[in-house]
Amino acid sequence: MPQFMLLIYGDPANAPGTEEQEKQYTEWLNYTNSLMATGAMVSGAPLEGVEAATTVRVRGGDMQLSEGPALESQEILGGYYLVDVPDRESAVALAAKMPNIENGSVEVRPVVVFPGSG
Repeated sequence: MPQFMLLIYGDPANAPGTEEQEKQYTEWLNYTNSLMATGAMVSGAPLEGVEAATTVRVRGGDMQLSEGPALESQEILGGYYLVDVPDRESAVALAAKMPNIENGSVEVRPVVVFPGSG
C-alpha cells in the first residue's frame, strides 16, 4: 500500500489552554491507538517547538546554520504521522479526524516510491 505523510500544523496564537491541552492529550493518545489498531500507523511523533529548530544549508561548500525553522509561517509544524493506507482518500480521512483539525491544518503528502525499491 502507499504511504502518506500527515504533517500537523498549528498556529501558536490559537493554541489551547492548559485544560484543553490535557483533554487533547487523551484525544491524541486515542487517535494514535486507533491508527495502530487498524495497522495504518508506520510511525509518528510530536516535534519540539520552533525555538528548538536549527536550519542547515550548504552554499558554495560553506555550512550555514540559522536558529529557527527553514520557513517563517503563522502555522508551525508540530508533528507528523507516517501512515500506510490504500489511497489518498483514506489518508485525507485520517487527517480529518485529528484532534487539532478544528484549529490547525494537516498537509497530506504521498511518499515517493522509487523504481526497484519495493
